[in-house]
Amino acid sequence: MTLLLPLEDHFARPGEPLAGAFAERNLFPWIQRRTRPLEDGPAIAARLLAERRPGKRVAYLHIPFCANHCLFCGFYRNRSAEDSMAEYARRLEHDIAMDQAAASGPPIQAVYFGGGTPSALAAADLGRLISAVRRHLPLAPDCEITIEGRVAGFDDDKVDACLEAGANRFSIGVQTFDTGLRQRMGRKATRHEAIAFMERLRDRDRAVVVCDLIFGLPDQSMEMWGDDVMTCLSLGLDGVDLYCLTLHDKSPLALSIAKGSLPPAAGLDRMAAMYGAGLEMLDDAGWRHLNQAHWASATRERNLYNQLVKAGADCLAFGAGAGGLVAGHRYVIQPDVELYGKTIDAGTKPITVVLPPPANRPARDLVMGGLEGGRLDIARLESLTAPGFAAAIEPLLAQWAAAGLVNRRATAVTLTPAGWFWHCNLVGSLFELTDLFMDGGTASAAPSLPPSEGMRYVG
Repeated sequence: MTLLLPLEDHFARPGEPLAGAFAERNLFPWIQRRTRPLEDGPAIAARLLAERRPGKRVAYLHIPFCANHCLFCGFYRNRSAEDSMAEYARRLEHDIAMDQAAASGPPIQAVYFGGGTPSALAAADLGRLISAVRRHLPLAPDCEITIEGRVAGFDDDKVDACLEAGANRFSIGVQTFDTGLRQRMGRKATRHEAIAFMERLRDRDRAVVVCDLIFGLPDQSMEMWGDDVMTCLSLGLDGVDLYCLTLHDKSPLALSIAKGSLPPAAGLDRMAAMYGAGLEMLDDAGWRHLNQAHWASATRERNLYNQLVKAGADCLAFGAGAGGLVAGHRYVIQPDVELYGKTIDAGTKPITVVLPPPANRPARDLVMGGLEGGRLDIARLESLTAPGFAAAIEPLLAQWAAAGLVNRRATAVTLTPAGWFWHCNLVGSLFELTDLFMDGGTASAAPSLPPSEGMRYVG
């Protein structure tokens, strides 16, 4: 093909690559913003879920309850209440048990309990749900079973119930260890309490322990951020996520900043500096950089769920508001807890919205999975597009290399520290250029729902 692509639109700006390669970050290049849901989507999704196809599968279970709405969170739906959570757990267990299509497919490599706050459930309900997953779904022998939680309310009885039922990975949303900043963001536990909790999980030595940290929060200094990362290193955990703050529309944090109750979040330059500092500290400590936001201290942390989802694996969804993926079709389970429960009680899977696969899905999956892991094989990408694509984008790759975003490795590119920070911009650019090249100059619609509306399947 001889199509000329608008490569210069995707060039990085000269200068400091980490802080200023682009004017803004492309946060969610995989979200379909202009694609219309399929009119007969639920029936299509049900048919696809019933088909047996080869390939990796994961499962996502959504727990849409929280003790309070943390300021930075865009996923809050329902306040924790003992009776309603117990009823929800019963219905979620029924959802798992009645899904014969899920039970008959290939092995499930990873299961993720996300939210919301899964650790808000009672110990007995946590144990029952994990046991239901192990009893009813075809888990791989080494299946990764993750429970997402927060420090407050995750007592020893709940932890032990998870372990006894078979959970083997905990992802704890600490976000920051600074007591004052935690409390301003809606986190109740103090620094001391957060550290003591992580130590108790670590000392059990029966599951992988991962800590989530956020950088770019209002009033978060570079010193505070450095202390957060150093605290994780000193605790001897198995993994850590360094997440850049995302200001979700109408979140309490965005509204507080708009009203002047809190100072603005960090600008791009400070966020870039924080990410670079965290990356350097973890790399210096010998931690493995598994994907853009995630590091592992040792081999037992695999981060399977996130890696497989980003590479396009089928994701089975359970629970109100859960988002799934089947044969490239994104689908959403009814987010209203009561409507979800009534439909489940009637014996029907309440799939509501289904989006068709994006154009050129295999190439997109390779781009997303490859750059998420820091390495993209350009020769393989050409095999999934058309002859001439590698030559067509060569000037762009050369410009990115000169700008300090990528290194060249034979037929592949690997990300530099600046490339890691801007990886979603690189992904979005290659998505657009792939579509243009394959469609002869007409870009296809990008993947419609904001990530807070039912697409919560990435932990």
